[in-house]
Amino acid sequence: MTPTITAFERSPDRGKGQARDMRVRWALEEVGQPYDVRLVSFSEMKQAAHRALHPFGQIPTYEEGDLVLFESGAIVFHIAQHHAGLLPGDANARARAITWMFCALSTLEPPIVDRQYAVLQERDETWYTQRLPIVEDRIRVRLGELSARLGDADWLDGAFSAGDLLMVTVLRRLNGSGLLDEYPKLFAYVARGEARPAFKRAFDAQLAVFTAASTGR
Repeated sequence: MTPTITAFERSPDRGKGQARDMRVRWALEEVGQPYDVRLVSFSEMKQAAHRALHPFGQIPTYEEGDLVLFESGAIVFHIAQHHAGLLPGDANARARAITWMFCALSTLEPPIVDRQYAVLQERDETWYTQRLPIVEDRIRVRLGELSARLGDADWLDGAFSAGDLLMVTVLRRLNGSGLLDEYPKLFAYVARGEARPAFKRAFDAQLAVFTAASTGR
């Protein structure tokens, strides 16, 4: 059965591939699973029909038969569990890959999203110039630790896994901030993820939605 995911009708990231449906698209492309996309507007996201799929009125959601999921990490985990290519066969390596999935979303993403929120929503506050460096220093601590752990390896733990997929999408949220440039090994790590054919297909699919919305087609 072909799953259906939801995505922004007009993505606020303006085609940069940072909306969280990108993670799900990329996972599906990595495992070779066809999928359908249902686009939703900001107003539709808050209506009862969509909240029945996602109680917080966000995207993405995932529907496959009677199964309905929300939260991008949970959806990627489901895809990785049911299709070969995103989790190792060895039990210990599989557990480590899952650990990196949690790390990306629980340890790295919160301060990065905090920075994005500050830049977008708090710039006019009197305390913004004092708060932003504090947030960015928190991010630098995590980036330094992650860079040290990655070292000269291509991926976080052996072969590319769902842990890398989520980590790369989280780190990409720093694009344009200059922070990732301070850590050449992480910069190269993200570039390797973006060079994967499955990433490119997912990115192009998300960009096409933004382009169509922008041109009115």
